[in-house]
Amino acid sequence: MAGIGDTLAATYDFIVVGSGSGGSVVTRRLVEAGHEVLLVEAGGDGRGVPVLEDPRRWTEIAGTEWDWGLSYAPTPEVGGRAIAIPRGRVLGGSGTTNAMMWYRGHPSDYDRWVELGCSGWSWADCLTAFRRAETWAGGPSDLRGGEGPLRVAPPADPHPLALAMIEASGQAGHAVLDDPNGASNEGAAPANFNIDAGRRFGPVEGHLSGILDAENLTVALSTAALALLWQGDRAAGVRLCRDGERHEARASRGVVLAAGAFETPRLLIGSGIGPEPTLRALGVSVVAPRADVGDNLQDHPLVRGVNFAASRALPPPRDNGGGAILNWRSEPTRDKPDLHAFPVAARSATPALAERLSKADFAICVGLMGSKSRGRLTLTGATADGPLHIDPGLLSHPDDRKALRLGIEAIKDLARQPALAALTERRLCPTEEDDLDAFLALACGTFFHPCGTARMGSDDEAVTDPRLRVNGAESLWVADASVIPDIPSCNTHSVVTMIGERAAEFILEDA
Repeated sequence: MAGIGDTLAATYDFIVVGSGSGGSVVTRRLVEAGHEVLLVEAGGDGRGVPVLEDPRRWTEIAGTEWDWGLSYAPTPEVGGRAIAIPRGRVLGGSGTTNAMMWYRGHPSDYDRWVELGCSGWSWADCLTAFRRAETWAGGPSDLRGGEGPLRVAPPADPHPLALAMIEASGQAGHAVLDDPNGASNEGAAPANFNIDAGRRFGPVEGHLSGILDAENLTVALSTAALALLWQGDRAAGVRLCRDGERHEARASRGVVLAAGAFETPRLLIGSGIGPEPTLRALGVSVVAPRADVGDNLQDHPLVRGVNFAASRALPPPRDNGGGAILNWRSEPTRDKPDLHAFPVAARSATPALAERLSKADFAICVGLMGSKSRGRLTLTGATADGPLHIDPGLLSHPDDRKALRLGIEAIKDLARQPALAALTERRLCPTEEDDLDAFLALACGTFFHPCGTARMGSDDEAVTDPRLRVNGAESLWVADASVIPDIPSCNTHSVVTMIGERAAEFILEDA
């Protein structure tokens, strides 16, 4: 029964659906604890595939067999454009296709979760799990881990553009930090990457590779989870489909959903947990009415980008194409940084602007990590496996547009500082003649950080409780970005890894 194979047993202790940043952690911890585990992954085995292993090539993955091919719905705020939202369809999930950024945001992000009813999720509570998850190249400290499964390091050989951006940030009056995951995140710093010896080091390398041969683990690849199986209100297993054939796998102790911010709510709705009118329209028996399943969808809007022609030839991209980050406040009265920028050692533009920027050599992209806009996910077909309508509400809150306008102006100023000016021949986009609101509508993309669609909390409408148990069901947990109640001011890979660590802790205590 061990490892990756075609044979499925009738019963396991636990079934984990999804092998990404959260599911891989839960799987590892349950296997290490001696439980019989079935890990279900809809994608295939991407180990040894160059485009997945080379950090510089991660932008090539979207639209391939390793991507679900999803898009955000067109809305007026983004010029009526559909915006691609790549999601990993492969062992390791989006942790095998992402930009490999390891960034935890501001401590108050997690204290805010406590304010929203998520007791036990303060910064102090979460820091323990963050440290447990990583081996930081700089060695362990009160803030960094030294014995975790995931290797985290700054750039081994920073790109000149990354170094120039950090230097220009200091010239513009920002703090210059050694580590953005240190005591403060406000200022410019070298990025933290899940890169080791020039190769991606994600959930597969960190969590799964060491247990794939374990006798108590079965991995079912290219296998879709269709719905939960119930005994009353207890999650007793999962209905699966592989190569067109249906299977049923039972779980004696429980099921963990870690399929991500889109597929986890779909699975919940298709299994009878969701808005009651939706369940009845789909002909799904109601197990637990939960109106908020699919609501509270959040993402970070990203401006792609402020593009430049270089004054001299720059080296090819290194690491993930960036190498530095800058965090600052859109307005001094804010209590923490809400704007975030990074360099791209190539053109960075949405399809709506790409032709206009054919001669761009590099870009500085700015995004809003304190976004207030909210959206929702809905099922539009007659069955639960039908099309999704995904509207994150990008730029729908006026404060988001205001902050991003200020962010663009700040990047213009940054480019005028001597360190970046020395690399710049001219700014190509936006020009001084461009209306910033019109530019935003065309340049807005996403950091690929969807979350919040099965939020945790203590109120009657919360989908999961603070121990990540699905309300109204027994023996069912969620361990992915869908449980996030309020989007943190950072890339979400590290956050979901931390959620996976905490979920495993809760599950083992409950079991």
